[in-house]
Parts: sequence; structure tokens; C-alpha cells
Amino acid sequence: MAARASETWVLLCLGALLPRWVAAGLEAVVIGEVHEDITLPCGNISGQRGLVTWYRNDSEPLFLLSSNASLPPATPRFSLENDSSLHIEALSLQDEGNYTCWEVLNKTRFFPVWLQVASGPDQVEVNISTTGMLPNGTLYVAKGSQVDFTCSSSSRPPPMVEWWFQAPDSRAEPFGNNLTVSNFTLLLMSQNLQGNYTCVATNSLSRRHRKVTTELLVYFPPPSALQCWAEIPPGSFMLQLTCLWDGGYPDPNFLWTEEPGGVIVGTSNLGVEMLNRSQLSDGRKFKCVGRHIVGSESGASCMVQIKSPSILSEPMKTCLVGGNVTLTCQVTGAYPHAKILWLRNLTQPEMIVQPSSHHLISVNGQSSTLTIRNCSQDLDEGYYVCRAENPVGVREVDIWLSVKEPLNIVGVVGTIVSLLLLGLAIISGLMLYYSPAFCWKLGNTFRGQDMGDVMVLVESEEEMEEEENAAEEEEEVEEEANERAALPKETPKHSHVHRVTALVNGNVDWMGNGVQALQDDSSEQQSDVIQEEDRPV
Repeated sequence: MAARASETWVLLCLGALLPRWVAAGLEAVVIGEVHEDITLPCGNISGQRGLVTWYRNDSEPLFLLSSNASLPPATPRFSLENDSSLHIEALSLQDEGNYTCWEVLNKTRFFPVWLQVASGPDQVEVNISTTGMLPNGTLYVAKGSQVDFTCSSSSRPPPMVEWWFQAPDSRAEPFGNNLTVSNFTLLLMSQNLQGNYTCVATNSLSRRHRKVTTELLVYFPPPSALQCWAEIPPGSFMLQLTCLWDGGYPDPNFLWTEEPGGVIVGTSNLGVEMLNRSQLSDGRKFKCVGRHIVGSESGASCMVQIKSPSILSEPMKTCLVGGNVTLTCQVTGAYPHAKILWLRNLTQPEMIVQPSSHHLISVNGQSSTLTIRNCSQDLDEGYYVCRAENPVGVREVDIWLSVKEPLNIVGVVGTIVSLLLLGLAIISGLMLYYSPAFCWKLGNTFRGQDMGDVMVLVESEEEMEEEENAAEEEEEVEEEANERAALPKETPKHSHVHRVTALVNGNVDWMGNGVQALQDDSSEQQSDVIQEEDRPV
């Protein structure tokens, strides 16, 4: 009864004194972590210790343990160390609170202790609103998108959360911090924000921390257009299909199919497929579809159509001995581009013409020329073959080269000119000999209409004078008229004038009298002149 009364008195004293000690800040502070052991000291005193009793101060003091062996501990987790300190095993959050050590040795002393129990941080969670996740767990977002970052943890007291960012090939740097929960938003993701994001949660009591690092990739599709083509690799006769879509990250995936039908030829992230000749035919079409992980689902596509070559060339060429000649071969319609060769069709198999000082070969795109210098009839005359070949087909065309001796151009031209002049002289002589009147008419025609009119006027005046003289002569000498009757009948001169007028004016009917009429007129005029000379005027 005496012991129980003493304990009751001690608890009443503690209940009255503890608020004062706590308010005065005289208590010791001990921090422990959940599931760990902790020891609470009973004052900072060395030497002999007296009777020690531990109490917990909740709404009212609660007995825990005493150095008096007759008083058992409140729970087996409590024990004394060094005859004074309270050792607690496997702390729990419920153990947190104010503890008091009461010691009796010559005098009674009280030592308050404040036990704080920390928990965590546990279960650190990082949430990043992303576009997707790769098979290995790596997160990725699309360039230009909005991304939300959140980091949280289970901890007591609530943890302090920090964000660290480390770009590739650079040092980590803080991104922001918050005492409870850290969250932020990036409105416009860019390529330089790709890297590792680390969330660090730290317990403010225990200073224990945990961190979680998340790699975030920033993807973007190629900004350029998809390109595809077919070609022949150097040293190979296989067909290479190439699909190119540059500028994106990561590289897109490519699918080659045969159209129509959609038969899959191959798929890869390189976009290159090799086809042998057995898989090819003229006009065949192949389609490439490129897809990017953050691009549209349909992706981008392009198509190629392979064709065999066609050749345009002159079938015959001529070269003079010692001269130069150029043979041209133009390839059209070939896809992929054809390889052009020149051959001599002299032996079997045909001999390939190699470039030399005698044979000059030039290739410009799908056009090739073969220039033969210093032509020789024995060496160079004959068939030449232009061959165009691609994996789809082969085409050949024969060109015949004729080599001839050069001609004496000056002698030929001189001979031709001499013959022309001789022919012109013969024709002119014949015209003058057989038809002089025609030459006279032709000359009057070239002189012009005005000259002809003047000549007609002159001839008309002479005619009037002759008619007046004829009338006078008829009155004076009638007998001469009889004599003249015996002579050939005179043809009036005015008919000559009319014929001249018809010649000038182009009257064909009058001209039809011919050269003979002109000659008769000339004879009659001469006879009249002789007779008129004998007449008296």
C-alpha cells in the first residue's frame, strides 16, 4: 500500500510539473524511425544513479518501467539500459510522445524526453503525363506537347520533394522543390528537355531520402516529305529499293509492298530492300509506307514503277577517211537508269569499245556519245552496237558506219558551173538564130509599158503622113497606079503599127501572126521606099 501511494503521489507531481518543463523547452528530443530500436536517456548525468522510474505523459502520466525489480514493465518492449535509460524495441508511430524519467537519490529529479517517430519516405511515385511507353518501360512524349510532372511519397512527417534534371552528356541540376508534393507543367516540350528526371523525397526528421529516376524521350516525326526510288548499286545487277524520310526522331519504320495487291516485299527501319531479276518485270509498281511513332497512323507513302529502257539513235552514219564522226545513243523510259555500253559487232561475242585516243566515249545522264577520230575504212567501217541495260531489261540498237574517200569539191563545183554556162550559151544562140523577132519582143517587154506607148505614137504619125502622100500621088499619077497594080499588093503600114501596138499591150491574137508577118512588112516597106524615091515630091 505504501508503494502504491508513493507511485500515485509521483504521478500527480509529474502531471503538474511536465507542462512547465515542456513550455520552458527543458525536454530532450530523441528521433527514432519506425521498426527500429531507440534508447531514451535519463538526464545527462554520470556516476551512481538512484531509483529510476519512466512514465509516458499522455492525457495523464502512464507508468512504463522502474529500476525497482518489484515493479514489472508495462510491455516487454521496454527495458533499462545503464540502470537509467529507457530502451524501446521496434518503434511504432504510436510510441511518439513525451516521456519522463523520475530519479530518487538524495533528492528527487525529473528529466523529460520528447520522442519523435519518423516513417518513410516509402513508395515514391513519379507520374508523368506522356504519349506512350516503349517495351523497355521508357517514357516518351511528342515534341511541342504539354507534360505534367508529379512526385509523391508516403512519409511521416510529409516529405520534402525535389526534382533534378540531367540532359544527355551534362550534369544534373535542380528543377524545383516543395516541402510536401512537387508538381509542375511544361507547356511546350522541346528536344533540349529530353533526359533523366529524378524525384528525391527526403524525411525532414530522419533525413532519410529516396529517389526515383525516370528517362523521358522527346520524339518528333520527320518534317520533310517521304522519298523513294529504285537504283542499281555499284558492281551489282540487283534492284535496290530505297525509302528515305529524314529529320525525325527516332527513325521511322518502312514497309515495302508490291502494288496492286499489297504483297509485302520487306519491312525495316532502314527502308532498303534488294530484289533479284526473277522478281522484276516491266511496269511493275512498288509502294513504300513510312510510319513514325508519334506521327499519324496512316503515315506517309510514295510509289516507284520500274521500266525497261528504250533507245533512240541514227541507224547510219558516214565518215570521211581521216575525219571524225560522233555516234549518239539516247536512252528513254528506263527506270532505274540504264547502264550504256558501246560494242563492235565484229566478233562473237561482241567486243566492248573501250575509251582511248581513237574512241572517245562520254555519258551525260541517259545519253552517250562515241566519237571516232581519224576514221579508217579498214578499221572503223561496220556495225556499232549501243546497249542499254537495267535490271528490268536489255535493249540494243545497231548503227552502220560507212567510211568513204573525200571528194574533190572544187573540181565538182567548177564542172557544174561550166556546164550551166555552156547550156545557157547554147540556148541563147539558138534563140537568136531561130527567132530574132522573139528576142526583140522580149526586149520591148522588159523595157516597160511607157516605152511601148511612145513607140506607138511615133509609128502613128508616120502612118498619117504616108497616107496623105499616097492620096496626092493617086491624083497626080494614075498611070503609076496601074503599074503598081501589077506589083504585089501593098500591105498597109498601119497593120504593122497595129501589130507593134498589140506587142506592147500583150494582145496574143495579133502576136499570132508570127515572125513571118514582120518579115513581109519589112520587105514591103523597103519596096515602097525605092519607088517613092523616084516620085516627085
